[in-house]
Amino acid sequence: MAASTHSTPRVLSIQSHVVHGYVGNKAATFPLQLLGFDVDPLNAVQFSNHTGYRHFSGERLEGPQIKKLLDGLEANGMLGEYTHILTGRSHQARLNPFTSANRYLGRASSLEVIAEFVKRLRAVNPKVVFVLDTVMGDEGALYVPAELVPLYRDTLLPLADVVTPNAFEAEQLTGIP
Repeated sequence: MAASTHSTPRVLSIQSHVVHGYVGNKAATFPLQLLGFDVDPLNAVQFSNHTGYRHFSGERLEGPQIKKLLDGLEANGMLGEYTHILTGRSHQARLNPFTSANRYLGRASSLEVIAEFVKRLRAVNPKVVFVLDTVMGDEGALYVPAELVPLYRDTLLPLADVVTPNAFEAEQLTGIP
């Protein structure tokens, strides 16, 4: 399908979702709608609440599961409708110091699927805007395994139009303290 000719911009938002609280897609969808965007949230993480709480539970989609959802959009000719793609906490959760057994860590497969999808989307609509919120860590500590940093830096970062790292993440991406 050709690039969208709709006057309303459409965002595919690949992020986390929580039942209680406001992070990820639950926090992003309404403000984007108020700004005039149609938002299609892909909840790659579904948790009971933010991982900063003492306890949380839920599920995280793996790369192949995310790919299956994205393939369904493509099979129905929907890629041309997207003007923006937003990714945030779609692949990991912040390490919870209280519950080491409940750590949902990032995996390369979901980041690789997102990178390939951005390329597929750009083949349909070269003007699509890719907003990358790195969500790798903060306060001097990574939320994700260190081996994911090069994937962000070398694969996702070159594809992004807008990147929103915090200071720690910017240091990780640039190597500049």
